[in-house]
Formats: sequence, C-alpha cells, structure tokens
Amino acid sequence: MNRPDLAIIIPAWNERENLELLIPALKEMIAELGLRAEIVVADGGSRDGTCEAAARRGAVVVVQKERGYGGALLAGFAATTAPYLVTMDADLSHRPVFLREFWKRREQAEVLIASRYVPGGRAEMGWFRRVLSHILNRTYGRVLSLPIRDLSSGFRMYHRDVLEGLVLVARDFDALEEILIRVHAEGWRVAEVPFHYMARGSGSSHARLLKFGVAFLKTLLRMWKLRNSVAAADYDYRAFDSPIWLQRYWQRTRHRIILGYMEEDNAILDVGCGSGRVILDLPDAVGLDILQNKLRWLKPRHRLLVRASCDRLPFPGESFSAVINSEVIEHVPDSPEIWSEMWRVLRPGGILVIGTPDYGRWLWWVLEWLYGKVLPGAYAHEHITHFTRDQLAERLRIAGYEILDCRYVGFCEMIFKARKPQIVDPPHR
Repeated sequence: MNRPDLAIIIPAWNERENLELLIPALKEMIAELGLRAEIVVADGGSRDGTCEAAARRGAVVVVQKERGYGGALLAGFAATTAPYLVTMDADLSHRPVFLREFWKRREQAEVLIASRYVPGGRAEMGWFRRVLSHILNRTYGRVLSLPIRDLSSGFRMYHRDVLEGLVLVARDFDALEEILIRVHAEGWRVAEVPFHYMARGSGSSHARLLKFGVAFLKTLLRMWKLRNSVAAADYDYRAFDSPIWLQRYWQRTRHRIILGYMEEDNAILDVGCGSGRVILDLPDAVGLDILQNKLRWLKPRHRLLVRASCDRLPFPGESFSAVINSEVIEHVPDSPEIWSEMWRVLRPGGILVIGTPDYGRWLWWVLEWLYGKVLPGAYAHEHITHFTRDQLAERLRIAGYEILDCRYVGFCEMIFKARKPQIVDPPHR
C-alpha cells in the first residue's frame, strides 16, 4: 500500500452515532481534495459498538494502550506513517470541510491550529464552558509567555517531524497544551487558523472538570519549568525582556557592549548565537550554533544560519572581519581547536569579541549560586570551563591577539575586544 498523504486521527469513546456521520463526510472531503488518506480511530474502551461502526466504514481502528485523551493521541500517532496528521474530535464539533483550509496552509507552519480565539474564529458553547476555556487559555498564554490564543483546541494539523521523539507526560486533555509547548520549545512554527467551533452532535462531553483542573495545574507547573529552561528554543530571546530585572539587565548590557564593539563591516560570525538578540540585530551576520532547535526557531527571523561546532568551523580561512564568541567557552571543554578555528576564519586586522564569566570575582560565584536556585533550568549548571580575567587575557595574547578593551556586565561577566594583527605571525601554541 502506498504511503498516505494524510492521516486523520480521531480519539473516540462511545461515539458510534457521531462516527457513522463523521467518517462518510471525511471520505467525501478527502476525495474532493484528491488525497490518499487514512482515518484512524483510537478507541478508549467503547461499549456502544464504536469500533465495529468505524471499521465498517473503512477506518483503521486502534485500541489505545495508555489511558485518557493523551493516550488516544499517542496510539493514533503510532498507527500511521503519513507525513501530515490531523487530530479532531469524534463528536461533530470539528467539521470535515475545514480539512480544505488545513491542506491549503500546510506549508505555513509545522503545526496548524483551528483556533476559536483569533480574529475570524468563534465558538458555539455554553457560557460556563466558554469562561473556563478563556481562563485556561489566557492563564497558559500569560504564565508561559506563549503567542498562541487557543492552546486547548484539539483540531490541529501536524507535520510528522514535530512528533518524532515527542515525550508526552500528560494523559488527559492537558496533553493538548503539553504537545504545543513542547513543539514550541523545539523551535517549530505554530500558526492559528480562524475556525467556527460547533456544538457537539449526539451524546455528552466526556471531560470531567475537577479531574481536568488538577491535571491542568500539574501540567502548567511542568511546562513553566520547560519554558524557563535553556531547553526552550526561544530562551535567549525571551530573557532580553525577562520580568526578572537582573536577567533583563544582564542580557541588555551584554547586547549593548557586543554591538558597540562591532565595526563597519558585514562579514561577521556569531559563534554559539543561540536565539539571542545579538544575531537578530546583525541581519548580515552568520549565526552558528550546535543546537538544532535554536536554529529552527531563528530560521524565519534570520537568513544566514549554520549548524556546526565551535571547534570545527565550516568556513574557508580569513572569511570574517569579526567573530563573536559570547558565553560559549564556559560551556565546552577548553580545547585548542576552538582558538585555532577562530584565528583561522578571522581576517588579518579582524576583531574578536569574546565573553565569559570572570571566576576570579567572588560576586560571580554568588550570582551563579543564586541563579541556580531561582532558575534551576538556566545556564548556570552547564559551566564546565572557568576563566579569570588574567587567564583569558593571557590566552588571547598567546593566541596572537592584541587586546583593545575589556568591559563588564554586572562587574563579573567580562567581554574582551581583541584584534588579529594585520601582519600575522603564526600564533604561539
């Protein structure tokens, strides 16, 4: 059998009557779009003939092994190899005609959400459920600083790549929020499409408010930790506007010093660029990082990006007039290849800007300890190589650089500006 273009995954529990209407309507829409598609019904132990009705109408039926709505999604994801996957409810609140809109926009983002809360979207539901839905979405959006209005919509289209390696802890309806937050943390694009949510067909909702509320709070706490850890693709970008004054000051002062060291030239390499504001404010610079999720997040925002390690720079010699290496060398073993590679790609007369904490100052030790307590998922625990100011200055001189300046962020993070001589002697080793 040829690989399908699309899989439609429907979690179901006692939804026989609705599926008898939904599956034929989906098949009509699939035929109209000219797609090879499969319909996967993930059953959670129905006793009303749901499985038999779905199978009679040509759906692939899988019995979920793990509990809850999240378990049904995982069973559905595992049951297909299609490159695009749509998830939708069985209760007729998600109209099949919307598949046309999903398919048309499939290249717009790796995750598309049929959204009730963007301009043009609306929802037909009782006032109590409407209020709860708004509270949930606004709380998640505000606490987690997410630019998404409808995190709880289960009507979505995923590109398969975003689901590869997905580790999902939630098993209730909070799985919807967890999936989106994890996808966002990996740097994938998420877009919302205006959608008219309709009242369900037959039967009643299977959501249980108290159980859902407890699960929602637990997932919110876990996802807050993820959003505020370095594992999040946009961690560096968000830190620039952090509500924590010290973090905001640190990012902005570093940004000002580094950009102030740049001279008039476009041939700039930012080694270990992360998702920071420096690379975004240097539109002609090349950003290099080893972390795929950071580069994935940057891709729609910056055009020159390379994935590589700082000890193997994939550029010809003397390619750049400036190299930025900010907050990198403390995260990696102290290797001579890092220094020789920066020297190799820098032109004679070029500028090296290199920054790292000054472990010769007691204030840094105090701040690092406090930072680790307040933000345990941040960078502090990753520092494996320590330099004092004298040690870093000596390393620069041995490498052959002329030191031009050194400034501090918060009296304990040092940023050196150094120049590679115009007439280059082989650096000392």
